[in-house]
Amino acid sequence: MMNVPEDLKYSVDHEWLRFEDGNRVRIGITDYAQDALGDVVYVELPDVGAVVTPGGSMSEVESTKSVSDVYAPLAGTIVESNSDLDDAPERLNEDPYGEGWICVIEMADGVDLSALIDAAAYRGLTEG
Repeated sequence: MMNVPEDLKYSVDHEWLRFEDGNRVRIGITDYAQDALGDVVYVELPDVGAVVTPGGSMSEVESTKSVSDVYAPLAGTIVESNSDLDDAPERLNEDPYGEGWICVIEMADGVDLSALIDAAAYRGLTEG
């Protein structure tokens, strides 16, 4: 059974979102996504200062099986990237909701959160 923490929000593209101080959101890929990818060997991190739009590719994860885009779940600016993943990309597999986070986005004003889903809905999406 996949780990789907109740306190997070999710995108249908398999990203998780943890709302932090002010308008900052920490983002990573879900347990389901890392499991589907297999062993992660490289993460292309988004550049700090980059402006992202919902559904736009902001990062790339390379595994032994494939290369997958990580999509921005909301509009904003990248304010932090997890450079620890440069040396330890396997953290996405080992700790997707902790040390394996990808970036922090500062949300744009008036950002639309209506496309995000809760843990129950995400479980429904992945266990369907």
